Amino acid sequence: MDLTMEIAEFAGLALVAIASITAVMNPASTTAVFTALTDGMTRGERRRVIHTAIRIAFIVLAFFALTGQLIFSIFSITIPAFRIAGGILLVTVATGMLSSRGESYQAADLENIAVVPLAFPLSCGPGTITTVILLASGGVTSLIAVFIGIIAALGLSYVGMVYGPLIFGFIGEGGLRVVPKLMAVIVLAIAIQFIITGIAEAMPQLLAGVDLGGNAGAV
Repeated sequence: MDLTMEIAEFAGLALVAIASITAVMNPASTTAVFTALTDGMTRGERRRVIHTAIRIAFIVLAFFALTGQLIFSIFSITIPAFRIAGGILLVTVATGMLSSRGESYQAADLENIAVVPLAFPLSCGPGTITTVILLASGGVTSLIAVFIGIIAALGLSYVGMVYGPLIFGFIGEGGLRVVPKLMAVIVLAIAIQFIITGIAEAMPQLLAGVDLGGNAGAV
């Protein structure tokens, strides 16, 4: 029974990680930008760009997933404080996604589109990095779930970029504009939940501080 509960708990963590990281990463936007930037490239050139972008994004996200706790220790940051800060950051990301009319990139101005903008900021931007650090802060089990989420989200980006032209032809540009807006709503909900959880986790510390202050005043 205990094993079943542990498996169910881990499955829940993995699902949350997959949904959160995918929503913030927004593979639909990556697909749209990739398709526009690589128009006219050969199939081999497209594949090289895809592989480079995915590899760089995975390395960056894995690094922050593994070093998140070290960052907390070095800067003496509590997890509740980081949850609240991360939630606020994700709120700005979500509102930007909702209000944005789309970004345009000139391939001629970029040294390597696999790095900018496909790997950063589209696949592993500040919002995604923050989400990964927050989700990985729960221990080894959470870390494994986060890696599953990273692989799943990057897998969707990979499939989207490989079949980008076909996807564009099937759902059209209008469809690809709708998907990011839906993703933005999910990101906003995740951000609010991060803030609520952070405040709830910080309350005992805050209440203890108030209590100590009251006692000190009484003495």
